[in-house]
Amino acid sequence: MENLSMLKANLEITNTLRDEYLETLLAAAGKELVRQGITAPEGGTTAEDYQNLLVMYAAYYYRKRAEDTAAMPAMLRYARNNYLLKQKMEDAT
Repeated sequence: MENLSMLKANLEITNTLRDEYLETLLAAAGKELVRQGITAPEGGTTAEDYQNLLVMYAAYYYRKRAEDTAAMPAMLRYARNNYLLKQKMEDAT
């Protein structure tokens, strides 16, 4: 499934009115993950894990805008840290 479709499903958005904005959030989330040391994989199961993390991050950005909360949800922090650790372990082998 493509990133935009996954993000829209996560946010329960069914129309196309916000697609451009949501694409911008996906790009921003990708840049933030790179800044934190997480790179997009080439393929396989890890690619699906990365896609889920990217979509969760973009959904967090969308909800943060509406809710005015600065704290990142624990679920997202754990997912990010686990993915980064997994990636570092794979790079070390």
